[in-house]
Amino acid sequence: MQRDVAAQPTTDDVQEYWNRRPCNIRHSPKELGSREYFDEVEQRKYFVEPHIPSFAQFDRWKGKRVLEVGCGIGTDAANFARAGADYTGVELSEKSLEIARQRFDVLGLNGHFVACNAEELASHVQGPFDLVYSFGVIHHTPDQRAVVEQIRRVISSDGEFRMMLYATNSWKTAMIEAGFDQPEAQSGCPIATTYTEETVRELTQGLFDVLEVRQAHIFPYIVEKYVRYEYEVQPWFAAMSPEMFAALERRFGWHMLISARPV
Repeated sequence: MQRDVAAQPTTDDVQEYWNRRPCNIRHSPKELGSREYFDEVEQRKYFVEPHIPSFAQFDRWKGKRVLEVGCGIGTDAANFARAGADYTGVELSEKSLEIARQRFDVLGLNGHFVACNAEELASHVQGPFDLVYSFGVIHHTPDQRAVVEQIRRVISSDGEFRMMLYATNSWKTAMIEAGFDQPEAQSGCPIATTYTEETVRELTQGLFDVLEVRQAHIFPYIVEKYVRYEYEVQPWFAAMSPEMFAALERRFGWHMLISARPV
């Protein structure tokens, strides 16, 4: 599931990496921190990853306590808050957290943000939470089991845990192993563990009952054009019908979408 923790890069290494280039920070060429910037970041994120809103189910959490582990620059955070959730976000990267707070100020949203290492989560936030949500974060931490243990300590006994982890059996993993791709847009990611359904169940064993595991998301665009905000699909994907591409994503998607309940 993951390498020996002692052989892993440190939390400081992970923090420095994401401070250098917060996730999705280049999703807009507009002035960083402006309303136009945040609107465009959101539009682009959900255009490229359209499965996120249906997985997060933002409207479902109105009036509920939501904790996001690894809020990044606050795109999903803003949508939980808009939908009426009592939102708390934790984040390791100070730079990301600064932008998320700015986003809420600019958009006039209410939420609570905490700088912390998720491996020490229960020392920084007070549960219980109705939903703990973590999209593409836990697989970057040195001690991934510790994060899940901490989440179990702050979630309500009848709460729900939703997380995305990278999938081992995926198109993206095959391209990385062949030298054609890398886990993140910025090179040198210290940790990016991939999971199978079996290792997801090992990660959550004794803490959560896994209700659903499904895969989604193959990035289909020509990268050199995508970074210029041009959306031309790779010819081998363009030749597929939408139904065929959707089937490929379900079988070989990079994002493993997991729903679980506390034991």
